[in-house]
Amino acid sequence: MLLQMEGITKRYGGLTANDSVNFSLREGEVHALVGENGAGKSTLMRMLYGEEQPTEGKIRILGEPRAFTAPSDAIKAGIGMVHQHFMLFPSFTVAENIVIGREPKSGGKFDRKAAAEHVRALSEKYGMPVDPSAKVADCPVGVQQRIEILKVLNQGAKLIILDEPTGALTPLEVDWLLRAIRRLAAQGISFILISHKLHEVLGTADRITVLRDGKVTGTVNAADTDAAELSRMMVGRELAPFERKAANAGEAVLAVDRVTVRGPKGGKPLLDNVSFTVRAGEIVGIAGVSGNGQSELLQAVSGLRAVDEGRVALAGADVTNKDAAQFRQAGLAHIPEDRYLWGAAKEESVADNGLMGHVGSLSRRGILRKTEIRDTVSQWVKSFNVKTASLDTKAKHLSGGNMQKLIVAREMAHGTPFVIAAEPTRGVDIGAMETIHDALLKRREERGAILLVSSELTEILKLSDRILVLYEGKIAGELSAEEATEEKISMLMAGGGRD
Repeated sequence: MLLQMEGITKRYGGLTANDSVNFSLREGEVHALVGENGAGKSTLMRMLYGEEQPTEGKIRILGEPRAFTAPSDAIKAGIGMVHQHFMLFPSFTVAENIVIGREPKSGGKFDRKAAAEHVRALSEKYGMPVDPSAKVADCPVGVQQRIEILKVLNQGAKLIILDEPTGALTPLEVDWLLRAIRRLAAQGISFILISHKLHEVLGTADRITVLRDGKVTGTVNAADTDAAELSRMMVGRELAPFERKAANAGEAVLAVDRVTVRGPKGGKPLLDNVSFTVRAGEIVGIAGVSGNGQSELLQAVSGLRAVDEGRVALAGADVTNKDAAQFRQAGLAHIPEDRYLWGAAKEESVADNGLMGHVGSLSRRGILRKTEIRDTVSQWVKSFNVKTASLDTKAKHLSGGNMQKLIVAREMAHGTPFVIAAEPTRGVDIGAMETIHDALLKRREERGAILLVSSELTEILKLSDRILVLYEGKIAGELSAEEATEEKISMLMAGGGRD
């Protein structure tokens, strides 16, 4: 037994984040930790990594009691952590990021050649290919994940914590990573895998521990359970069967006509002559491998980026190259793909983050109606089960999934004719996913037009009435809900044909 966490309790004033949690990990084992947003998963792992200290309980490594007062203590004990949001220096090379803190030197100076050779040998040893000389900023997300894992392996980690490791990866990158985890486990590396994606957990983990409201509701062998049982353990109830009525689409609400967005200095188009509509009462899904124009499209139809050619119309108004405020006024609600870059102010309170975009309706003669604001945001927090100590809590103290739920609640409350839902369930648990999907389908039934962009093909297939696939900035094909399959979408995503 490599790790034993015994009776771990963590209190923040009157809030108990972890309550007498027991968790163990064997050498060469993959042990998944699952639970709803705010169940206490990240808090438990922060204590193991030395970022927090337990109020009660003990941590043992190979049977010896250990106390970690900082991440440096955990690293010395052979524990590494790959956070959900990577801790890399974009302007540094791959090699520089991996050896940082353990730089090879020659004549008292950093030896870049030796660092590159060391990283090349390390990547070959663990079967995780990277280019040591590449700038991290130029590496796709999947490669950045490899860099993070190689970095902790270089620090001597025998136990690696992976926090939502597949949240921003493409299906191919996910498949590669999960196989790499099993391969490393066979070499004796132990993993704690924090994830909301039950199919990935079931296909990768040896054991699974479920947390709910800070307590362990069970630890099971992955081979002896299924997604339905794990869901019940996570949310404490049966999830309702999913039902989606046939679409009854009406007039076009969003019309994108031959839109082109060029790269820097007039380079290759990032969006190339793209045309499509989203009609009232339908959900149009956009699928594609990351980097094929999805971000540019989202920015072009929300006022965050100018288009070089073409026209964008929203609810009958020409909004081409208008700013974000004018798009809002024309009838846009926007669940952004990056919740922290576009959707939240981390240093502000939950109440203030809920207020964003609603200032006009929650003020009178320029004066904010504070009581109404708090009542309104409280209602959203309750209906979407956002776990927060209070409305005055800073947004940065919410888990990523709870921040996402607050943004979804805020945007859906606008009641606009058009909604952009970009990665709407990224980082949320299965219960919250059900709530968000129900909210999107309800808006559709209310004759709202929804543009859904998701890296999860299961989500695209589940919600979309029509599916458009982007490849190298162009629409590679369109599929109806009836004809769409994961195989057909994947072929289009790879640049192949419909058949």
